[in-house]
Amino acid sequence: MTISSKMGAVYGYQLIWIVVAAILFMNVFTSMAARIGLATKQSFLSTIREKWGKAVGIFMGIGIFLVASSFQAGNSIGTGISLEELTGISRVIWIVFFNLFSIALLFFRGFYKILEKIMILLIVFMLFSFITTVIMVKPDFAAVIGGLKPSIPTGSTPLIIAFTASCFSIVGAFYQSYLVQERRRVMPGIEQKSTDNTTGILLLGLMAIFVIICAATVLYPTHTTVNNAGDMAGALEPLFGKYASQLFLFGLFGASFSSLIGNATVGGTLLSDALGYGNQLSSNITKGLIALVMVIGAFVAIRFGKLPLELIVLAQSVTILIVPFLGVTMYLIANDKKIMGNYTNSGLVKLIGFIGLFVLLGLAVVNVRELFFK
Repeated sequence: MTISSKMGAVYGYQLIWIVVAAILFMNVFTSMAARIGLATKQSFLSTIREKWGKAVGIFMGIGIFLVASSFQAGNSIGTGISLEELTGISRVIWIVFFNLFSIALLFFRGFYKILEKIMILLIVFMLFSFITTVIMVKPDFAAVIGGLKPSIPTGSTPLIIAFTASCFSIVGAFYQSYLVQERRRVMPGIEQKSTDNTTGILLLGLMAIFVIICAATVLYPTHTTVNNAGDMAGALEPLFGKYASQLFLFGLFGASFSSLIGNATVGGTLLSDALGYGNQLSSNITKGLIALVMVIGAFVAIRFGKLPLELIVLAQSVTILIVPFLGVTMYLIANDKKIMGNYTNSGLVKLIGFIGLFVLLGLAVVNVRELFFK
């Protein structure tokens, strides 16, 4: 929501194409990871340890933990700034409170399922709000279609990198193999397909596109500077008027807080598995590592809280320095017929996956230049 709002406000419809590309690659790699989960009886990192050795598995676990920690800062900041602007109470208090609350939920997971449904409901309502706003403001659909043509406007590279890291999440795709195996363990009679997650990924892409269109139609013509959540809320003013800010902030809170535990769970669980402690959420070591992701994210959010938008963009950009290695590993295993059997990548998936890896490697090179040589 944050990055998409700024993309539309600053560059109009020009960056819609990056959403389509990111969603395509995300769907391909998520399906790839799901097939790995279906083809093997052991965890993904266990397969990696067998194929390339223990050191590689540990390196990947640490890398995923760092990626999750980077995203966690954005989740904490989004939670804090949305409630700060709604209530006037310092974001630091909210960041500390909800991270402690989330750690407590590790021991009461039944309650979290209810809370998660509420957060998802908020996000769905935001999607409805943006769709309705798009219909109301009547965007230039010729320009929207034109935005599907790849172009890189001057100064847009950091936003493109940040959006790609957020939407084309190799770590999220990687974890899909664990979710598939967990579902098989809990519900052994349920038939699973590698495309089960496609609907959710497409909805993610639609959400981003509608946010961009709203921001491009409402904010871009007025040259509105997007520096905080209140500025982003202006994209919904045609529909909700003076209540647009409150609505957007509720949605931002839902999007941020719903990720606090989910994202931390990925980082903590996979590091636990890499270190040889397994990936069961009942393990105290796993819970401790999940809590550590939250603590790191909260610390970074509090330490750099004066620049929330810039920090979200920077933190998500840094992750793309690590993910190419994860993508290459996933690609090679999914192409290994000895491991995958009938679940081996098809020719088309091999081609799209290779292009996706090329994109990740290219963005990593560009990101290094942007971060360290400018």
